[in-house]
Amino acid sequence: MIGGLLKKIFGTKNDREVKALRKIVDQINALEPEYEKLSDEDLRHKTDIFKERLANGETLDDILVEAFATVREASKRILGLRHYDVQLIGGIVLHQGKITEMKTGEGKTLVATCPVYLNALAGKGVHVITVNDYLAKRDRDQMSRLYGFLGLSSGVILNGLPTEQRKRSYEADITYGTNSEFGFDYLRDNMVSDMKNKVQRELNFCIVDEVDSILIDEARTPLIISGAAEDKIKWYQVSFQVVSMLTRSFETEKIKNIKEKKAMNIPDEKWGDYEVDEKSRTVVLTEKGVKRVEKILKIDNLYSPEHVELTHFLNQALKAKELFKRDRDYLVRENGEVVIIDEFTGRAMEGRRYSDGLHQAIEAKEGVNIAAENQTLATITLQNYFRMYKKLSGMTGTAETEATEFMHTYGLEVIVIPTNLPVIRKDNADLVYKTKNGKIKSIIDRIEALYEKGQPVLVGTISIKSSEELSELLKKRGVPHNVLNAKFHAQEAEIVAQAGRYKAVTIATNMAGRGTDIMLGGNPEFMALDEVGSRDDERFPEVLAKYQEQCKIEKEQVLALGGLFILGTERHESRRIDNQLRGRSGRQGDPGESEFYLSLEDDLMRLFGSERVSVWMERLKLPEDEPITHGMINSAIEKAQKKIEARNFGIRKSLLEFDDVMNLQRKAIYENRDEALSTDNLKDKILGMLKDTITAKVYEKFAAEHKEDWDIDGLNEYLEDFYVYEEQDDKAYLKNTKESYAERVYEALVSQYNKKEEEIGSGLLRNLEKYILFEVVDNKWREHLKALDGLRESIYLRAYGQRDPVTEYKIISSQIFEEMINNIKEQTTSFLFKVAVKTEEERQSVEEFEEEDVKKVNSEDSCPCGSGKPYNKCCGR
Repeated sequence: MIGGLLKKIFGTKNDREVKALRKIVDQINALEPEYEKLSDEDLRHKTDIFKERLANGETLDDILVEAFATVREASKRILGLRHYDVQLIGGIVLHQGKITEMKTGEGKTLVATCPVYLNALAGKGVHVITVNDYLAKRDRDQMSRLYGFLGLSSGVILNGLPTEQRKRSYEADITYGTNSEFGFDYLRDNMVSDMKNKVQRELNFCIVDEVDSILIDEARTPLIISGAAEDKIKWYQVSFQVVSMLTRSFETEKIKNIKEKKAMNIPDEKWGDYEVDEKSRTVVLTEKGVKRVEKILKIDNLYSPEHVELTHFLNQALKAKELFKRDRDYLVRENGEVVIIDEFTGRAMEGRRYSDGLHQAIEAKEGVNIAAENQTLATITLQNYFRMYKKLSGMTGTAETEATEFMHTYGLEVIVIPTNLPVIRKDNADLVYKTKNGKIKSIIDRIEALYEKGQPVLVGTISIKSSEELSELLKKRGVPHNVLNAKFHAQEAEIVAQAGRYKAVTIATNMAGRGTDIMLGGNPEFMALDEVGSRDDERFPEVLAKYQEQCKIEKEQVLALGGLFILGTERHESRRIDNQLRGRSGRQGDPGESEFYLSLEDDLMRLFGSERVSVWMERLKLPEDEPITHGMINSAIEKAQKKIEARNFGIRKSLLEFDDVMNLQRKAIYENRDEALSTDNLKDKILGMLKDTITAKVYEKFAAEHKEDWDIDGLNEYLEDFYVYEEQDDKAYLKNTKESYAERVYEALVSQYNKKEEEIGSGLLRNLEKYILFEVVDNKWREHLKALDGLRESIYLRAYGQRDPVTEYKIISSQIFEEMINNIKEQTTSFLFKVAVKTEEERQSVEEFEEEDVKKVNSEDSCPCGSGKPYNKCCGR
């Protein structure tokens, strides 16, 4: 009560923040009349003045008001767009390194221009992250005219862009691109063997568009660069053939208590071969299933040690069969490629593959070519990549529901910006049907009625399959419509842009981050471009004017009918996705309406909804196509969504906890690698590694308390094997301490190394040091990543012993890392001591041998070494 009263008097923290920012906006507005009088040249010259002031010690905050006023004036002249006050507020929030939540249609692309320009003046680069290549290129192309006018360069990073162009784009003042391209470039940069091949600069300031989609939804999947691993294709095929013969245990899945199952004496025919728990997304073989698999594969014991890998293949095949559905979780292209569908945006996730052999299991299920399993070469989570930026910010229409996670994971505060005009959209209560069939029939009736009336309708589905089923039913009713899903990704902007036209019916699979406004009456620019092809075409202005007039008439018609109607065919797991769908209607004060249609057979209701709802509907004996609306149902849905959101947060939190451990190791490896890359002379580093290795080995062999028990023979054998070193004084160790003897051996090896340098030349040895160090480091790091993958899979077993898996992972991974570092030092130095470089005479001798005697080597003549064996079966000397 008191809290509510205080909020009414003083406003919320968010209200107070926005109020404070309005004062800065007033200062920007006060400059507008003055800046309007400036010539284009004077306005452009502001950039040079700002850079000079920064060089003289002023901060970005000092020049913020003037810089924002400059961008607003330039935008009016170049783009024909004037920033609203709320857009300037959003821009200040972004500059402050926070998240700005602005409703759909508030012009977030324009909002970003002010903080982008301001921060680019520092000359350290600004990155703007979008959800796909289309939006990255579109936003860059649109805004480059503005930035170019003000004297700043801009670039874009697209999939498949050559290295040189990529590098130039990163060197620009402002760089657009997708999260995965930026992340993968970071990983690739830390695999190069020459500093010149790096493409990225320091990670300075970043604005993430659709920040919730990228930093929350996509953050469950780490970025991974892979290489070919051992080929196991046959086993995926065999495993799916086996699980295809098995049956699911529907009857016994209802009973979760093992004792209860045994007590019920369920007959064998009621037991299936495996059980599925859709909530926890697990599939397990029953006792009957285990026996059946053993019989099919003709093995005695499926769980004996030699079949550990086989059980893994079978488990993945079962998951692919039961938990991963075509056109919901993935789609199959005509060329047989299996592509993951992003469950939040409905987009095809190009280049992404399920890990741990699951992708191959799905390929086996679909009967397409199975790609060889890959080994991780480099990996990072999106969380840890974006946390490397000196300043991070983001914008979206829906962030407030995830404010806690943004603060916990990224230290980002969410500020909700008021709309430019009040939102007058009408959000109706959910309609809940007893069956899916009843719901679908009502949806089709409703769409047909809206079409006949002329009111545009955007139909939101959560899967490709649902959108295609609705499309087929609408075709039968003769209702013209467009379908937007992962299969028609290329046309998405055009389809979305025209979804507000008179009589338009658009079916869309999730609406997160589409990046294109739905304008009532249609988008004249898109229509003109569709007719003439380019803005540069001389006919463009005339055609644009024609469509502007047409769209104006249609807009009046649509406004009279109530604006865009949003029809949700199902509730999504995340409340944000539902809000994003609703938010497509009611932009800039337009009217609109939204309504969600649900059934008790929907996954969300079936798995997480209250059973009381089902019982209640049974009692009412309602027909399947008659809906009910009740506060209890809405409450049950919200609880279910919150439960799933909490689970997903837990998954991301766990992923991050594990990656935080690896992140410290990754930073250490990458920093040392960079240091070595930027140094021409690594001799001191190599000798330092040698000293560490020799000291550790001497202490290991001399661990006994008494000198007579020291393992001098073992040490000498090691030194001879690894460093071609022979101790001249057999009794020297008796005259020294461990420390002094280690120093003695080290000094002798340094002398030996210096002689090698004299023999082969300093230049060649420096090149060898660099080459060998990177070869060893990269190989060992790859092996380390593979070891950590295996550790992460097995670490959860420790929970059964009442141990925290993350703590155990920290301890064990640190031990593995330390061992890897020691191995790097030992292998690098040992290789350098053993490497032999041929003299010019020896090289010439080899070349002559290759030219004259290559035929003899393949013959059966006697080998000249005197062994009596033929050339091709001996040494060939």
